[in-house]
Amino acid sequence: MSQEQVFCCALFQGMKEKEAESILSCLSAVRRRYEKGNVIFSAGHCVRSLGLVQSGRVEIVRDDYWGNRQVLGTAGPGELFGEAYACVGEEPLMVSVLASETSEILFLEVRRILSVCSPACEYHSRLIRNLLDIMARKNLMLTRKIDHMGQRTIREKVMTYLSFEAERQKKTSFLIPYNRQQLADYLAVDRSALSAELSRMQKDGMIQYDKNRFTIKQI
Repeated sequence: MSQEQVFCCALFQGMKEKEAESILSCLSAVRRRYEKGNVIFSAGHCVRSLGLVQSGRVEIVRDDYWGNRQVLGTAGPGELFGEAYACVGEEPLMVSVLASETSEILFLEVRRILSVCSPACEYHSRLIRNLLDIMARKNLMLTRKIDHMGQRTIREKVMTYLSFEAERQKKTSFLIPYNRQQLADYLAVDRSALSAELSRMQKDGMIQYDKNRFTIKQI
């Protein structure tokens, strides 16, 4: 993701490139590179900066006492992570953030974002509005995830999730951002049980799939 593409992301929406560059300088943004599997944020720690993915992809995960992992979400180029915890500041993370591939992350200190600079520039106010909009949209996404996980059977969970993706992407054949293990973690089900159910659903004529491409069929 080029510098120009970074400035096209939701956080900088409505700003000119020079304005966004000025904001990054004002916020003392820090850029870091992570290899696949590297831990970016660790559960139990407090953070004061949000992360903006410039390239690669990260996973937001939760591990329980017995080592079971649940994928709560992902973030790709132009997307944020950690902003809610960074806003609170003193709340220890209940999740970890890992690089699922080689990634470059831009870190922005939220305290600086929320403290409008002395000139009270219009684009700083725009940055705050954009951040609030992103957080509100993520809250809606969390509500949808709860809906997916709240279904009683694996089939119902899968169909609720695939129906949402079809509606979101406005087509019946689409790619999902998860491999099989990640989808199982997202839906909080066993991977083998998920694979078996997907096979049965395809046999029943409900769906077709190849890796992470799915097609919903009319029954």
